[in-house]
Amino acid sequence: MHGRPLAQWIDLSTGINPHWYPVPENAPNAWHRLPEADPALVDSACAYYGAPAMLPVAGTQAAIQALPRLRAPGRVVVAAPSYAEHAHHWGQHGHQLRQVPYPELDNAVDHCEVLVVCNPNNPTGARIAPEILLAWAEKLAIRGGWLVVDEAFGDTEDAASLGIHTGQAGLIVLRSVGKFFGLAGLRLGFVAAHPALLAKLAAMLGPWTVSGPAQQVALAALRDTPWQQAMRARLQTEGARLRQLLASHGMDSSGCALFQWWPAARAEDFHRHMAARGIWVRLFRHAARGIRLGLPPDEPAWRQLEQALIAWNKENT
Repeated sequence: MHGRPLAQWIDLSTGINPHWYPVPENAPNAWHRLPEADPALVDSACAYYGAPAMLPVAGTQAAIQALPRLRAPGRVVVAAPSYAEHAHHWGQHGHQLRQVPYPELDNAVDHCEVLVVCNPNNPTGARIAPEILLAWAEKLAIRGGWLVVDEAFGDTEDAASLGIHTGQAGLIVLRSVGKFFGLAGLRLGFVAAHPALLAKLAAMLGPWTVSGPAQQVALAALRDTPWQQAMRARLQTEGARLRQLLASHGMDSSGCALFQWWPAARAEDFHRHMAARGIWVRLFRHAARGIRLGLPPDEPAWRQLEQALIAWNKENT
């Protein structure tokens, strides 16, 4: 990529925790047996996420692709900007799709059967208060609708999670193991919803959706409370450091503990500038125009990022 070996890049494009969970060695039978669902994994996920019932899936992407197929075609609103896969898949199955800016969602609730939001939002970090989301969920449920809340980046903000409320019909919450635990390659997520809806989703996805090794690794991670507490504190500190670093170079950003969003007027130029210095950031060109930056993995990477920002300001002031 750009004539530079992959190992020489600092990848800040994903927003995934660069300090991943130390994966334990799998038991030999994890590779030998078909991966039947482990009830202990679901119990641990419910305890960790605070939800009454959950379904393990092969990454939340599996649920994002399947949920539009569980409903007859109807009116769907996806908050914009947000993770593009939501709108992409709801638009593929006969639904009347509208993408609505976050400030206009309250007016859109009465004109749809399904509302999809990311909270905190990816890529902007925008948040909607839990009490507002619950009011929307109630309105939608009265007419058989759904509120789908993608909380993939919510592990450092558990007080805002709606997981505890997902026993009620029509509220669906998606959680990702990949972001906070830094284990994107595990391909594991969870869906929290009413048991009847989870049963329909499980039937659609079929058996053996999550590998045995992934189940064993996730079970260890979800039970490791000391690691979780220490990592939350570390990410909050590093997230604040990234925000302050950008601010010190004139970049007014927003985000969460895992990433910052900068609505750069010259986003393409900034992306090229960083790439020329071995730093890969995420460029958004369309509904959200700007740059998303994740956390550097170590002190040399922090220094390299700072030097690149200094050079950007020197060249553009």
